[in-house]
Amino acid sequence: MADHPYQGRADYAYWRRAVGSAPDGDLDPFTGPAFPIGKRTRVVAAGSCFAQHIGRYLNAVGRPCLVTEPPHPILTAQAAHLTNYGVYAARYGNIYTARQLLQLFDRAYGRLHPEEDIWRDGDRVFIDPFRPNIQPDGFNSELEFTIDRQRHFQAVREAFERLDIFIFTLGLTEAWRSRRDGAVFPVCPGVSGGQFSPERHEFVNFGVNDVVADLRAFIGRLRDVNRTARVILTVSPVPLAATAEDRHVLVSTMYSKSVLRVACDVLVNSVNDVVYFPAYEIVASGHAGRYFAADRRSATPDGVAHVMRVFARHFLPDAADEDRSLGGLVRRAFRPAGGDAAGARTLQAEAMQEVFQIMCDEEALDRPFDAPVSAETPRQPE
Repeated sequence: MADHPYQGRADYAYWRRAVGSAPDGDLDPFTGPAFPIGKRTRVVAAGSCFAQHIGRYLNAVGRPCLVTEPPHPILTAQAAHLTNYGVYAARYGNIYTARQLLQLFDRAYGRLHPEEDIWRDGDRVFIDPFRPNIQPDGFNSELEFTIDRQRHFQAVREAFERLDIFIFTLGLTEAWRSRRDGAVFPVCPGVSGGQFSPERHEFVNFGVNDVVADLRAFIGRLRDVNRTARVILTVSPVPLAATAEDRHVLVSTMYSKSVLRVACDVLVNSVNDVVYFPAYEIVASGHAGRYFAADRRSATPDGVAHVMRVFARHFLPDAADEDRSLGGLVRRAFRPAGGDAAGARTLQAEAMQEVFQIMCDEEALDRPFDAPVSAETPRQPE
């Protein structure tokens, strides 16, 4: 038999060996290269709702993400949690599109000043259009709003300039933007603040070239201020909550994820020190297990644990095996003194529920029409 290019390849190149015979919960589609994350590695995570799981896991296994915007000392732990401190390095909230990420950098460094940069809800509530759910019930005055934003931009600059590794989880291609200057909002105006106007706002659905251009521009700007920054790209497996296209939301989801996945490959193959981690493939493909909850959208704890187990295997080479399970981490962290088994089970269940509660602006797109609209989006499991 003649030789051919498919002979002698690694096992991961063959479906039967790499997928067909892989036990549930053990499928590992990552083939490298990887950036080792040690205890002193400064990691900053950002992106869609799913990105929050990555930060929480790293914190839990002793690789705390960089935090440059801590809460004020007078805030209690509960108040800090409710106002979304500690979710990411700075209080930028979820960043769903590549354009939104590039825009954050340009705004923080004074390169972009959107015309529509503050929303008013009545006489005494001020909302940040680019972080509409970051401050429950909004800011009480324009002065408070301005001071907070200045502090926030300083924290964003510090995060970009100090990080060693930036992990970005791409979530969406659909967005709403200003017709006046192209500024992109994380959620459609009128959903979590502001007033929608067809004369001032327009829908956009970014394509592969748009996403590649935006990410390439962002990475270039990032390395202008941090020449050694390395980037890990992922795609969120979580489907769209709603689509503005005149088609089924499942079709829009497949379009969006396909665009983002192709864009990641283009970046990995054309920009140095950029790698792709297959979180999307592990959860959404269905080949590793049934990792969506009953709503067919929320990633289950088992799915997230599988993703992070594979991530740890490659990016945390010196982490103990027992620390690679989110369930194990929660059980150890919330084990009550005295060995009360019943109490332990209760605390574990509550802890697991808390671990998988995340901030998600998108959930507001499908809020019942008779539900009250406020600046706060309830944390929902993803």
